[in-house]
Amino acid sequence: MTVAAAFFYLFSIIMLASAFMVIAARNPVHSVLFLILVFVNAAGLFILAGAEFLAMILVVVYVGAVAVLFLFVVMMLDVDFAELKQGFLQYLPLGALIGIVVAIELIMVLGGWTAAPGIKATNAPQITALSNTEALGLVLYTRHVYFFQAAGLVLLTAMIGAIVLTLHHKPGVKRQDISQQNARTREEAVEVRKVPSRTGV
Repeated sequence: MTVAAAFFYLFSIIMLASAFMVIAARNPVHSVLFLILVFVNAAGLFILAGAEFLAMILVVVYVGAVAVLFLFVVMMLDVDFAELKQGFLQYLPLGALIGIVVAIELIMVLGGWTAAPGIKATNAPQITALSNTEALGLVLYTRHVYFFQAAGLVLLTAMIGAIVLTLHHKPGVKRQDISQQNARTREEAVEVRKVPSRTGV
């Protein structure tokens, strides 16, 4: 067994075990930590496959942002999970039926998948002298630049919508008005009072 194969089996086993613990752990914080472990091991598999850019993106974006966000949301919301699990048995038959149907579909797809002999990837760009990151950047910012910009606009719209929906102004709270502050004169901002000697303010 080669070193690459040994690392492949190591990362795969840890990732599958961690993925199972994400749904099996009773504590939601432990589930998020196991999810971070899944992302790290998936990044290791990407590195073994030669996709180092995807591995770094997986660590930086998912571990550094998404998983930490999940962790803070779980810790800050203080959700009563015991109350949420009260109706678990009521929906168990329907959930089991859906799970069996999905499992059968996956088995049929994996069992019937075959590659045609002699097939060649003619549409893939033939880039050999560049690294993985440079090749992905060339394809993303030339051939798919409009889709990339459209995805950015969608994310920007979603961010603005989330801010607008969650922004609630509470009455009685003083807020900063920049234009009003810049329009103030010295007479409005400074009050000169003549205090008699030895009497204090």
